Amino acid sequence: LIMTRIFIVAALLLGSFFMADSDYPYDGFERTGIKRLKWVEDVQSGKIESNRLRPGAFYPLSSIKLNLVDRGFDKRPDGLPELDAGLQANVDGLFRGLNKNYSMTLLDMSPGKPLRYAEHRPSAQYQPGSVGKLVVLAAFFTGLKHVYPDSFEKRIELLKSKQIKSGEWAIHDHHTVPVYDLDTGKQVKRKVTNTDVFSLFEWVDHMVSVSNNGAASVVWREALLMHIFKDKYPELTFEESEAYFKSQPKSDLSDFAINTVNQPLRDLGITEEEWRLGKFFTHGAGSYIPGQGGSIGTPIGLMKYVMALEEGKIVDRQSSLEMKRLLYLTDRRIRYAYSHKLDSAAVYFKSGSFYSCDREKNPNCGDYQGNVYNYMNSVAIIEHPDGSRYAVCLMSNVLNKNSANDHLALADKVDDLVRGN
Repeated sequence: LIMTRIFIVAALLLGSFFMADSDYPYDGFERTGIKRLKWVEDVQSGKIESNRLRPGAFYPLSSIKLNLVDRGFDKRPDGLPELDAGLQANVDGLFRGLNKNYSMTLLDMSPGKPLRYAEHRPSAQYQPGSVGKLVVLAAFFTGLKHVYPDSFEKRIELLKSKQIKSGEWAIHDHHTVPVYDLDTGKQVKRKVTNTDVFSLFEWVDHMVSVSNNGAASVVWREALLMHIFKDKYPELTFEESEAYFKSQPKSDLSDFAINTVNQPLRDLGITEEEWRLGKFFTHGAGSYIPGQGGSIGTPIGLMKYVMALEEGKIVDRQSSLEMKRLLYLTDRRIRYAYSHKLDSAAVYFKSGSFYSCDREKNPNCGDYQGNVYNYMNSVAIIEHPDGSRYAVCLMSNVLNKNSANDHLALADKVDDLVRGN
């Protein structure tokens, strides 16, 4: 409890840098109804004893801003800034001695300074894994605008109030989701079942914060329904949606699903070779809608997405800000985000992995140590109390080892070179 309170006091002091008139406690639960956030609030208040969360997890939502709104800067034909010679030289040095199967884009967007951009093998293609859930997030907020084109407030109310059943779409996934009982103050983590009901906001949070595959399939499904039913969507029942999907040819549904989820990327100038999503995240969803062509991602495609988010250009400025809030890391930090140099920083984060083992070659091939392919990817926006602001998109495919420690080491080094340490 003493350690928790030390973290809270540190967070209070650091939070004053971001927004002097921000009030604690952490206000995400009141806005969204996401019950997991009530647990965070109870940790912050000392009601629940936990040292799992770093000080950077306790900034209020009012401190979250978009970094590139109305900030003019020159762009290359591909939409990214020109390379900064000094930063590029430092980035080149980061990868000396590392396996060649690493790629990264880095954008320093600290206020009061010129933007600085650098890259390493930025167009190399990787299987994006759960980073692809950012694609679903953009399609989902695009769908919300179809439902309520003229009222963002109604979109938020829909997110908070509409209860959604999972069905077979969420089956099967080994990732658990946190379920917090407001009455008992107890939180359990368990797998999603086909009878689970959560609000739209909670399904999106499960998809982003704990990377639940079942939640991602449900969120993608709801994005499709928003595009199809538009202003009729708020009253749509689970049974009606099931009847619709079962009545349509699977080939037509596949075409529609792939186009709907990827079109927001194209609207941002992200090409099909830079990032695309090709199938749902669960077998249950795939039984309704088959995939097409597989998924790929590149650091340049991911960085274009991050820049569009920070510019307020994904759907609209309010949607971009809400998406960034959902990416704010208020859960256990892993991989790139595990770096202790980031403890006091606000971190907006999505990570993904995808690996395969040939047991004939290596019977002991372990988790995240694939010998056929072994993808590990991270998208991170880092905001320090000293004003430093930067974004990193890191992708790797290093066989036979868990790359999490390399990602952590790179996070330390990137933080040093951006901040001049």
